Amino acid sequence: MPKPERVEIDTRPLWIILVTRSRPLLMLLIGVAIFWTIKALPAPAGLAHGAQAALAVFGLCIFYWVFAVLPIMITGLLAIILVPLSGVMSAKDAYAQFGNEAVFFILGAFILAAAMMKSGLSARIALTILRRFGHRPTTLLLAIYVLNSAMSFVMSEHAVAAMTFPIIVEIAAALRLPPGRSDYGKVLFLSMAWGTSIGGVATLLGGARAPLAIGMLREVTGQSYSFTQWALLNVPLALLMMVAGWGILRLWFRIDLADISAAQRAVQDRLLSTGHVTLPEVAIGAVMGVTILAWILLGEEFGLANIALAAVVALFAFRVVQWRDIEGYVNWGLILMYGGAISLGSALNRSGAATWVSQATIAHWAIGPVTVALIISFAAMALTEVMSHSAAVAIIMPVSIAVAQQFGMNPRAMAPLVAVPAGIAFMLPVGTPANAIAFSSGYMRLGDMMWPGLALNVIAYIIFNLLVFFYWPMVGVTL
Repeated sequence: MPKPERVEIDTRPLWIILVTRSRPLLMLLIGVAIFWTIKALPAPAGLAHGAQAALAVFGLCIFYWVFAVLPIMITGLLAIILVPLSGVMSAKDAYAQFGNEAVFFILGAFILAAAMMKSGLSARIALTILRRFGHRPTTLLLAIYVLNSAMSFVMSEHAVAAMTFPIIVEIAAALRLPPGRSDYGKVLFLSMAWGTSIGGVATLLGGARAPLAIGMLREVTGQSYSFTQWALLNVPLALLMMVAGWGILRLWFRIDLADISAAQRAVQDRLLSTGHVTLPEVAIGAVMGVTILAWILLGEEFGLANIALAAVVALFAFRVVQWRDIEGYVNWGLILMYGGAISLGSALNRSGAATWVSQATIAHWAIGPVTVALIISFAAMALTEVMSHSAAVAIIMPVSIAVAQQFGMNPRAMAPLVAVPAGIAFMLPVGTPANAIAFSSGYMRLGDMMWPGLALNVIAYIIFNLLVFFYWPMVGVTL
């Protein structure tokens, strides 16, 4: 006789139950109310009807992105629907943003990273490095920290965190670290999260926000960055943040164990289980190396997206990967979000809404290029602690370009000024996927991430702005 299912009765007051159950619908309706209120109000002086409609769409999207009312990619699709329906721009122009080069560059980068993960090449590299350098507690910790950072130079930081997390879980289990009580357990997972996020700001491959910002910049101004130019700007920042982050981790957390031989055995067993190096791994490694070299040497001549897609075609032409092996590893939703975000940014700039917002906010508070840079970088860093990197870029980038035009600043500087701080989030689990993955381990409490993360945020903000004012002009990017 089957065992009867356990039935739980909700004893809370009826009004609390109704509010809880109706919250998703209520949040949707609040967003709609924001849209119609902004659209229906009398237009302020200097704001055209089309600009007001664009602001209505913008207000709805901000609310949905900040409070995660809908998945970020669905909100991006909603933006691309509402822009033509509101009369801001034609449907042809709105949907054409999916053809932006930035969308196809990041698509190619995602597929290349997916091929590395599916083949096992990325995991083999990680395990080999950990086996080579992880003989003592400090060197194991440093190896995890540097490994995640270095891999985020050439792979999406989301993919790197997802790949290394199971390895670190095995290490923690082999060492029998008590969750929530072991400082070494806390710092193992935090070093993974911090290393991943820091490395992700260095190149265009570390995350989606940089290609998105460049795509929005190109759509409005026609200006762009090569792979080498972006790396030249941001690799020094990543290296300095690595040093600062390592110092904070060592000062904040004590190493409360001496023997990590069990961790070494776990890594060795995991590496042995991968078997011998396969031909697909060699081929994918060779294609990835040639692609990065082509981005560096030929990116300006042939275009970053063309090179990325040519590499993808090569993988399939040589039968190194199959489509069914790749499609599950690619975040297709983010691709949809990019098209919507670029379309919304274009609508805000073309209609004049971005200029109006900049005059009412940043231009009202700022007194010159220096304060503009400080405000924009702070806003990007603060927003990305509570929402998606890409959503933060989509919100700030149109306004920052308009501010640059008002203050006679170089609009090209706005892309890294927004995108790089939007990748600096160390305080909260919602700040980055790497933070969320680390926190989900159960080895740390919120305070273990928040307070050292706040210290690193402050240091990173200072380092970033010092580089903006003193280093960027040396490499040809001035405010």
